[in-house]
Amino acid sequence: MRRWLITSSLIILAPITAWADWPIFRGNALQTGVAETKLSDPLEVLWKIKVEDAIEGTAAIVKDTIYFGSFDGHLYAVALADGGEKWKYKAGAFKAPPSVFEDAVYVGDEDGIFHCVDAVKGTKRWTFETGGEITGGANFAGERVIFGSHDSTLYCLNRKDGGVAWKFKTQGPVNGSALVAGDLTFVAGCDSNLHIIDVKSGKGVAQIDLEGQAAATAAVVSNKLYVGLMTNEVKALDLDKRTILWSYESERGQAFYGSAAVTENLVVIGGRDRLIHALDKDKGTVVWTFATKNRVDSSPVIVGQRVYVGSSDGNLYLLDLAKGQVLQKLSLGRGIVAGPAAAHGRLVVGTTDGFLYCLGQK
Repeated sequence: MRRWLITSSLIILAPITAWADWPIFRGNALQTGVAETKLSDPLEVLWKIKVEDAIEGTAAIVKDTIYFGSFDGHLYAVALADGGEKWKYKAGAFKAPPSVFEDAVYVGDEDGIFHCVDAVKGTKRWTFETGGEITGGANFAGERVIFGSHDSTLYCLNRKDGGVAWKFKTQGPVNGSALVAGDLTFVAGCDSNLHIIDVKSGKGVAQIDLEGQAAATAAVVSNKLYVGLMTNEVKALDLDKRTILWSYESERGQAFYGSAAVTENLVVIGGRDRLIHALDKDKGTVVWTFATKNRVDSSPVIVGQRVYVGSSDGNLYLLDLAKGQVLQKLSLGRGIVAGPAAAHGRLVVGTTDGFLYCLGQK
């Protein structure tokens, strides 16, 4: 198995043995939503735990530990094996997904505070205050951590002490997670532009007009970027030419809030039109759609030839990647907004009624 890695101007294929974990929102720095693990059909609930409020952020899975936040104002670390609590850390309500790098957890809260927490002890290392809520996850570039805030700023901090390396101002809230590709970072938000930024200096290299606001996180595969917009569109951009390759519009006219999962052939994304869409990666044409019973803000995960995605109808769907046929439907609660995380033969997902599920095969 291989994974796409990107340099400043070239994406190459490299071994992915170090990618067995799911340490950040979409599993890797390019935010592709593709997991390098194996899951057997059908899935079974191995265990579940209950917290005091909704879980809307995607969990991180690193080695034998799951990290997740809740609107109950806690960041949790629990055992992957059985859900046993290792620690919980008190802060503001958490909507953003946590990110793990080496021995620390990085996550922002609804009060606009960005936290660095010891991954083993659950104790605060440092915090950094922004001027708006933080809903997107963090990404990493060497000794730096990068994240956005609703104060219309993309921040780059030193991982060790939280000192500011640089700030990049946009003209609207930054909703999603930044992606990092070599010496560049990319961010789309409510100013309807994709910003391309030099990681070292924080200077803008270029921007591309998306013609619509983005709530989702963008993904990059083979120097092409894919992102869903609030204007009922999914767009593909050529990062070399810095042009829009194609635009796809849902016939039902609803926004895309979830992030896309991207393979070498397909872009898979859920919409508020209640559909899961699979698009040809090069042409933007429909390969298949699958209807759920409510909006799909959950960001799909692809494992092998399977798609795993939640819906606000409370179901987790397992679909065939090639045809979009439903292979399994699990009713897990009131609703699922969080994207699943997949690692070490397990799939983990939270629900809006405060349950965290771990699924696999017994």
